[in-house]
Amino acid sequence: MNKLELMKTANEVRKGIVTAVHSAKSGHPGGSLSAADIYTYLFFEEMNIDPADPKKADRDRFVLSKGHTAPGYYSTLAHRGFFPVEDLTTLRKVGSYLQGHPDMKHIPGVDMSSGSLGQGISAAVGMAISAKLSGDDYRVYTLLGDGEIQEGQVWEASMLAAHRKLDNLVVIVDNNNLQIDGAIDEVNSPYPIDQKFEAFNFHVINIDGNDFDQIDAAFKEAKETKGQPTAIIAKTVKGKGVSFMENQASWHGVAPNDDQYAVAMADLEKVGEALCQK
Repeated sequence: MNKLELMKTANEVRKGIVTAVHSAKSGHPGGSLSAADIYTYLFFEEMNIDPADPKKADRDRFVLSKGHTAPGYYSTLAHRGFFPVEDLTTLRKVGSYLQGHPDMKHIPGVDMSSGSLGQGISAAVGMAISAKLSGDDYRVYTLLGDGEIQEGQVWEASMLAAHRKLDNLVVIVDNNNLQIDGAIDEVNSPYPIDQKFEAFNFHVINIDGNDFDQIDAAFKEAKETKGQPTAIIAKTVKGKGVSFMENQASWHGVAPNDDQYAVAMADLEKVGEALCQK
């Protein structure tokens, strides 16, 4: 995909996020919207995956460590063809396979069940070690929240990843600066995030995580990095694309009502129309 196509796709992913959370009347829109561009790049450009064969042995693996942003994950998978986009409206409903957090047993395209913060990166490290031991060339990607990296297990996993020289592992931190209780630097500051990963012997890349040129360059650099894992610190806007959600911690885990849903979808429709003019 070219940059314009990626931007259009990410906008559709954002529509799916808002629609799913509104339908469920619960969920986590803020961090799903901030990471939508990263989700889109991974699943439409970067990763070796096949919606027709979700469990193919040589596929690249993805672990959503910040599992509460499942609406973003699900919308991306649906638009990539893993399951019908229409099913997004069943999010969190009784009997739906689209649970509030990712479930590897029931959702096509999900490689790891996740949701307990701090644990997803450990699973990703295990997958990357497995590939090394087996001589497989698949790559492993994991997306963390910046509030999540306050968890100690993140750093235990990072220590092991660097010790094992896992150059097949890419850790992405969605640095939107907000968690459920407010600004991360006011709750329990993890800054400087880049220097912490560097101290754990990661190759570190800082980017604007809502800019596809920078996202593209970062993942290409990660592929060229040998002998150490890569951490991409992606500065993003929480609630990106929806005017009243942007940079508001209050939209971490709240669903829009009918009126708010209409405004949000109108915002995204305007973005889509502008992209079609390019």
